Amino acid sequence: MRLQDKVAIITGGANGIGKAACELFLKQGAKVVIADYDQSSGRELENTLKADGKDAMFIQLDVSDGDSVQQMVKGVLEHYGKIDILINNAGTTKDAMLVKMTAEDFDRVIDVNLKGVFNCTQAIVPHMIANGYGKVINTSSVSGVYGNIGQTNYSATKAAVIGMTKTWAKELGRKGINVNAVAPGFTKTAMVEKMPEKVIQHMESIVSLPRLGEVEDIANAYLFLASDESSYITGHVLHVDGGIMM
Repeated sequence: MRLQDKVAIITGGANGIGKAACELFLKQGAKVVIADYDQSSGRELENTLKADGKDAMFIQLDVSDGDSVQQMVKGVLEHYGKIDILINNAGTTKDAMLVKMTAEDFDRVIDVNLKGVFNCTQAIVPHMIANGYGKVINTSSVSGVYGNIGQTNYSATKAAVIGMTKTWAKELGRKGINVNAVAPGFTKTAMVEKMPEKVIQHMESIVSLPRLGEVEDIANAYLFLASDESSYITGHVLHVDGGIMM
């Protein structure tokens, strides 16, 4: 068991990559907090996992709301007594070309994808510092490395997440905390699967490994960075993208 008795919070944990990570972490012995705004999916996943004998707890969370984050942290500490791992996986998109992007859509993506990562990490890190141990994994994207048409807001947040990751790695290393990021490429989520087949085929054609990523591919990267196998890795951005843009 690579995460035996570790307590992990996974934001955006009710669906897609986050759900895959919750299931994988539980198989590896962790106690998992499914932190998500989607109460219906979150409760359903919690019930399914508990019925299978897993130690999982759902907490409804709006990462963009500092008070919501503080209440989540309070609930986790009351229930488990510690927090070992934070996966900042929650995110959203509001895509549009630059000249058509609204201020509201720009702000919403900033609030969730960037401020949300800040809110959760700032609230949880003091407890990791007190324990002298912690693993923080932030979700960036290839869009934050290379940019992407129609994603001014999304690309900006994902690039900023890389900057925060490297800064926090420098600040927190001496406190026993590793901070890393994962940059997924085109991944087979519900959102991507709704795209026209022609678009999906184009995505597959521009990566060295001719397929879309599976949610498990990203979850496996989270697991490695959350485990003690990565104890001498910090400030790193792990690309899980099939070799895009090589």
